Amino acid sequence: MDSRKQKEMEKLVKLLDLQPHPEGGFYRETYRSEEMIRGGKRSILTSIYFLLTSESISHFHRIKSDEHWYYHGGSPLIVHTLDMMGHHQHIVGNDIEAGYYPYFMVPKDTIFGSTVMDADGFSLVSCAVAPGFDFSDFELMNKEDLASSYPDQLEIIEKLCIS
Repeated sequence: MDSRKQKEMEKLVKLLDLQPHPEGGFYRETYRSEEMIRGGKRSILTSIYFLLTSESISHFHRIKSDEHWYYHGGSPLIVHTLDMMGHHQHIVGNDIEAGYYPYFMVPKDTIFGSTVMDADGFSLVSCAVAPGFDFSDFELMNKEDLASSYPDQLEIIEKLCIS
């Protein structure tokens, strides 16, 4: 990443008090509703800031709630999803005429990950999860399992899986 973009990214990480995220990138939880569901065990809604760089991707994973993505700045972000129809790319950014979405929702139980569109940049988004996010619902996908289930998608599986 060039030094200007690197400084801008580091400034955002510091100002927003972001920490490393287990799936890649940086994050900070900004909201967790006090209202609960599921017998008082789950917040209705949670929200985070999420910053990815071109070097730090969000690996394929899935959660048991809908995840709503809101674009704030930097490079557009590509949300990659896998289903029985194949690999799909959803671009989250402000250029609506180019087909980008300033908002995108990933349905619960969908396998997804994300990458920064520009080869030398970063993307800042917010993610809201309803019902609220809980790490017990977070499943980081295994490369071998995905390759077995999606043999025609090996290139993107190699790119977005840790192991």
